[in-house]
Amino acid sequence: QVQLVESGGGLVQIGGSLKLSCVVSGRTFNRYAMGWFRQAPGKEREFVAGISWTGGFSDYADHVKGRFTISRDNAKSTMYLQMNSLKPVDTAVYYCAAKRTSLGIIVIKEQQVYDSWGQGTQVTVSS
Repeated sequence: QVQLVESGGGLVQIGGSLKLSCVVSGRTFNRYAMGWFRQAPGKEREFVAGISWTGGFSDYADHVKGRFTISRDNAKSTMYLQMNSLKPVDTAVYYCAAKRTSLGIIVIKEQQVYDSWGQGTQVTVSS
């Protein structure tokens, strides 16, 4: 397994931007499909975005398409989530997740497939 550490969360106003980072250590980062999930108070954790280990394929939840961008830098063992046009409904704890795979093009949306998780970073969008 790998260790994941998220950072970059904070308090932002409506319409603002934040960039989350997820640093991965312990194994070869560029063999891991990665994902971002979030959990709002009183709600279940949900998929936000996922990216293949090649970085060439990605997918997003409908409610963040066009506003969020997932990316990764395999040389830095880091994944990012650029969040723009933030809304109060985006308020949640954001988690990154990793799953080792031999398939370089796979994007994983199902959280039960991931076997490594970070501790989460809080994002609060104020009105």
